[in-house]
Parts: sequence; structure tokens; C-alpha cells
Amino acid sequence: MGFGSSDDTATKGRKLLEILNVRMVGAGCRVLVLSHGFGTDQSAWNRVLPYFLRDYRVVLYDLVCAGSVNPDHFDFHRYTTLDAYVDDLLAVLDALGVDRCYFVGHSVSAMIGILAAIRRPLLFLKLILVGASPRFLNDGDYHGGFEREETEEVFSAMEANYEAWVRGFAPLAVGADVPAAVREFSRTLFNMRPDISLFVSRTVFNSDLRGVLGLVQAPCVVIQTANDVSVPPSVAAYLKAHLGGRTTLELLHDEGHLPHLSAPASFVHVLHRALTTTQ
Repeated sequence: MGFGSSDDTATKGRKLLEILNVRMVGAGCRVLVLSHGFGTDQSAWNRVLPYFLRDYRVVLYDLVCAGSVNPDHFDFHRYTTLDAYVDDLLAVLDALGVDRCYFVGHSVSAMIGILAAIRRPLLFLKLILVGASPRFLNDGDYHGGFEREETEEVFSAMEANYEAWVRGFAPLAVGADVPAAVREFSRTLFNMRPDISLFVSRTVFNSDLRGVLGLVQAPCVVIQTANDVSVPPSVAAYLKAHLGGRTTLELLHDEGHLPHLSAPASFVHVLHRALTTTQ
């Protein structure tokens, strides 16, 4: 982040903790970071959090693009790639004095976690990657799930009528017939400023992290649901084959891109196993 003196670094770190609504809760000696995906904020973990408070100190924060963060802090020049989000994550952990942690990243945050672990390998004990994709666009033999024309249609729909797009997209993303999860995902999508939502969507869909997966040293667990409109099963298999760290694949029988919202009980079970299994 271009920090100067250590005093400067501390001040900027404290400011960032405030901006991103950072919380550290729980009584355990191990640190668990929960990092939400596009269209949500840290409240997405509410159904999961209580099960880990006894054994972990849990770090929760909002991505700068989340609707729960003052949109004035979203710098369109800075957040053109995922690297700026990585800067934020590492600055948060430094400001909290975290030197080792378990990291759970959903969707785009899974990729943020991968990049952070490449940059600071000793910081991350294990990466749990939920609904992760290194590239959403199809490319030759690689099936990411989307053709570029399809994504342009999505962007056009977001631009033309954001409210209508949210009402159509939220049920598709949740997948399962869980009205409460659809309402919750719709709420946090509506909280995002439409221009920021569109900008971040473009950034995510234009990202391609396939070339760096092999640089990851930390053990990884890829959690993939049975039917995810955003991430086909082939992507989970690709991650397992190409991540540099020892990688296991956990398949959830539940549907959708947000299992922590739509199927928290089974998600907690798999997450607990992912965190405690020695690889």
C-alpha cells in the first residue's frame, strides 16, 4: 500500500480496520479468517460463525466493494485487479498482529486468498476455497462456465436495470429453494452501489489466475456444491489438479453458489472437517 514509517503503517492499518468494519471474535488460540464473496458482506457468515467461536479467534471484514462499506472508499483506479484486495487483506492481518491463520474465502475471496498466500506463504496454514474459480470464461479446453458474449449480456442487464437484474440473479445464484437465503443475498446485492457492482463484476470476470495456481504452497481444500450456476464441477477439478499445495476436494450435495447461506448445517460440517483434517 506504499506505507512509509512504522507509525504511518500503524495509523493506516487502524484506519483500514475501521473502513472495512473489521471484527475479531471468539475465544480460541487459532485464527480463522472468513472472507466473503461478491454481492455479500461479512453478514453472510452469520449462520456459520457461532460454530467456530469456541475454538478460533475469527476475523471478519468487508471487502471494500461491499454495500456495508462507505462507497467513497472504493477507488476505481486502484481496484482494477484483485491485487488491491490482496493488499487490503494483508494490511488487515498485519494491523491485527496475525502471523498465522486459516483462511476461508468464498468466490472472489478464494482467489484473493490464493494471491495472498503466494505473496506471504508463511502467513497461511490452510486455504479453504468455496465456490472458487481461477477463470470464469471458457478458453480452449478449459471450461470456466461462461462465454464472453454471455458476460457482456450480464453487464448490459446490470447497467440497464440493476434492480431487475438482482431479482433475477439472486435466486439463480442461491440455486436451492431457500427463500430466506434469496432474500438475504438480494439484500446485500441491493446494498451495493450499482456502478461499483458492475465494475467489480467486470474485474472478476476478466481475471485469470490459472498461471499462478502452482505457486501456492499452503494445503488447500476446495469446497464445491453439486450444482453451482457460477462454477461448474470441472473448475473444482482443475483447481485440485493445478494448485501447488496439497489439495483435497470436498463435494457438497447441496445446490448453489452460496452454501453458507442456503445450507449452513452441511456447510459447517464440511468446513469443520476441512479445518481439522491433517493433510
